[in-house]
Amino acid sequence: MKNALILSLLLALPAAAEAGCYADYKAKQEDPLRLHYGVAEISGDCSKKSAKKELKPRLKDAGWTLLNVVSVFDESGLEERKTSAGNNYLRY
Repeated sequence: MKNALILSLLLALPAAAEAGCYADYKAKQEDPLRLHYGVAEISGDCSKKSAKKELKPRLKDAGWTLLNVVSVFDESGLEERKTSAGNNYLRY
């Protein structure tokens, strides 16, 4: 019984490690001032710090400046943010 429990826990670990990580963020462009809210997939550690590190260069390459990372979340939070993010849903 104990071995079966340990085996099931070990088998569940890869699935948990593969769970997607996403961040919602706010960004801006200057001259003229434009703001946007977006949602992006994060490949590193699922933390605001990691999301900021990943998003800053991605957005900069597209002419945007990251203002802040609002939150990080898994797949369960995607659908509720899709409408708000509009064209910036999983864009960067």
